[in-house]
Amino acid sequence: MDDYSAMDVDVERVDEDGQRAAHDVVAVEEPLEIRLHVEVDGRLERRTVSVTMRTPGDDRSLAAGFLFTEGILREPSQVEDIRSCGPSAGDGRARNVVRVQLRAGTTVDLARLERHFYTTSSCGVCGKTSIEALQATSCFAPPPAGPMIDAALVHRLPRLLREAQAVFDRTGGLHASALFDADGRLHALREDVGRHNALDKVIGAEFLAGRLPAHQRVLLVSGRASFELVQKAVMAGIPVLAAVGAPSSLAVQLATSAGMTLLGFVRDGRFNVYAGAERVRGAPALPTGVG
Repeated sequence: MDDYSAMDVDVERVDEDGQRAAHDVVAVEEPLEIRLHVEVDGRLERRTVSVTMRTPGDDRSLAAGFLFTEGILREPSQVEDIRSCGPSAGDGRARNVVRVQLRAGTTVDLARLERHFYTTSSCGVCGKTSIEALQATSCFAPPPAGPMIDAALVHRLPRLLREAQAVFDRTGGLHASALFDADGRLHALREDVGRHNALDKVIGAEFLAGRLPAHQRVLLVSGRASFELVQKAVMAGIPVLAAVGAPSSLAVQLATSAGMTLLGFVRDGRFNVYAGAERVRGAPALPTGVG
């Protein structure tokens, strides 16, 4: 994560000894506009596809991950270039516009871009009211079997994530998404003020490196498991999603229908299995019809 992911601020600290001037460190939150440049019928089309509030850093991965999980990009070879553009902040920070240039001859479903939307750092893409309405078709569906993971490993994941969260240590204000293997080795981690941005950054980095589908990875997210996070994981072919917080009803339904393992409340030496218990050693089988 880049140095401009956090900033110092002046505060008044109040405790049992009274009030005094002090300094604190907060996570940076700034808008990022994602622009897509694509050739259509011999003409260059320029589209703004999203504005999201994010923590600066890993903007290329964020843009690629967003476009992939929305079903606009399918493979890294479609991308000619991703770069920051627009007015510079003047202090070494990333610019707040990122342009994704697609290779000539690449075709994308521009109908998906008809809905220009604003994404907040807290809620992701809003209005996803049913699986049938917005369940994206993944070219990397989770495999029907594997990887098998031990319940003991699941219990360790929050500690492993926390130990790797460098910016959280400074600010206490960032979500994180991390990919582990079935033995608990950390392969990728990103932090952001938005939990969906953190996951897009992880998936985007894997996408650009040609490491999708992530069929042998376990994903841990620091907050709750929303429908959108499950959908993004399905798009990347991630078979196991573990969340420190609670899943939503739609998240459980989507994980079940996609054949994904979904774990919630992974903390304090316990967790719940909401879908795909067959991948967890030491977890009882779920009753038929759960989810």
